[in-house]
Amino acid sequence: MRIAKATLNRKWLAATLLAALAYAILASLDMRLKALSGAGTADLQGFTSAAQFEAAFHAWGVKAYLSRAGFNLGFDYLFMPLYAASLFYSGVIVMEAFTLRGSSLRRILSMAAIAPVVAAGLDALENALHLTMLWSGPSDALARTASTLSTAKWAGIAIGLLLLAGAFFARLMEQQKARLGRG
Repeated sequence: MRIAKATLNRKWLAATLLAALAYAILASLDMRLKALSGAGTADLQGFTSAAQFEAAFHAWGVKAYLSRAGFNLGFDYLFMPLYAASLFYSGVIVMEAFTLRGSSLRRILSMAAIAPVVAAGLDALENALHLTMLWSGPSDALARTASTLSTAKWAGIAIGLLLLAGAFFARLMEQQKARLGRG
């Protein structure tokens, strides 16, 4: 499948801006939940035991903050495809800007561009485990599994963030080249 460069850049910019907006909303909601209850949904990513989940769930249940926590976990499902698209498009932009067709580096960057998409899938599974524990009660096995998924997810997101930085750099180079060509 081929995509025009202008279309790629437009989709990348839209996905990146929407992902940034969704992240800002999610972070704001989570900071509010943490300020009210002492535990935010982002904190769940670092938990490795049922006792840690129980403590957070108890803090949320005391004043009916469970609905806020559930909303945050659900809203995260909106954020996932946005960051996956932004970071994937970043990988394509970097690949197109800095590699030659058929090169080994191009193949490596192609695989790296998939990492954020995989990360979003892992994020979805992690949230599903968090919601399962919220509704049915936590267990150490589920807590460890969620923690492992979170670690793997962050590895994919880190790769994607490097690609995002590279995409910004590539776009700046492209704009500079266009300015010099007009001058």
